Amino acid sequence: MYELYYWPTIQGRGEFVRLAMEEGRAPYVDIARGSGHGTGIAAMMRLLAGADRLERPPFAPPFLKAGRLLIGQTANILQFLGQRHGLAPKSEAGRLWTHQLQLTITDFLVEVHDTHHPVAASLHYEDQKKEARRRAADFLSSRLPKYLGYFENVLAQNPSARYLVGAKLTYADLSMFQVLAGLNYAFPHAMRKAARQFPRLVAHHARIQDRPRIAAYLASPRRIGFNNEGIFRRYPELDARRNAGKSSSRR
Repeated sequence: MYELYYWPTIQGRGEFVRLAMEEGRAPYVDIARGSGHGTGIAAMMRLLAGADRLERPPFAPPFLKAGRLLIGQTANILQFLGQRHGLAPKSEAGRLWTHQLQLTITDFLVEVHDTHHPVAASLHYEDQKKEARRRAADFLSSRLPKYLGYFENVLAQNPSARYLVGAKLTYADLSMFQVLAGLNYAFPHAMRKAARQFPRLVAHHARIQDRPRIAAYLASPRRIGFNNEGIFRRYPELDARRNAGKSSSRR
């Protein structure tokens, strides 16, 4: 029984781990969301408070407890789960490629986050709205198509054309699904335009969404809804037509 430690009210980076465990049929307890003995947010905070006494302390959630192992960093957790639950290739080259794609997704997420917190994560969005509009405009006109174009090409270059790596689903596919779901929430206007440019990614998102275990999870109370506390946040002013137009008009 795995123990997942992550914040109980947001999807955030923990959601990438949840998706992998749901698809991989990995038994787990979402510690901070639990109400029984040894669970709840207090249980997670106790572990964090004593992290400096651990031999291999995690820096921040999410982290996964698997027996005596305590594994931090989303990409690292997914690499571990992928090999155990049929969500990673068997060959070394395939596993490295999958991990490489996951690390690129990690880079992508940083840029998504910085559209609403470009100055400092410690400040409220309201304290950096002007900077956020400028950052979001550049993201939508430049960085978003660059990343989506890269993953569209990865799909195009894969002979299966159904998944990012080989002919079988990997954790990178699940993570790409989550990224697109989050972007559709945060930037619906921009993503409607992007759908015409990246049809393979659109089809890939629908394919993952319809997988039985993923569909069941999305319809269950275990799936936390998107909100303006996580990585993907919906601020209409950052997705406005005029905001995206400002950056492109300067190029």
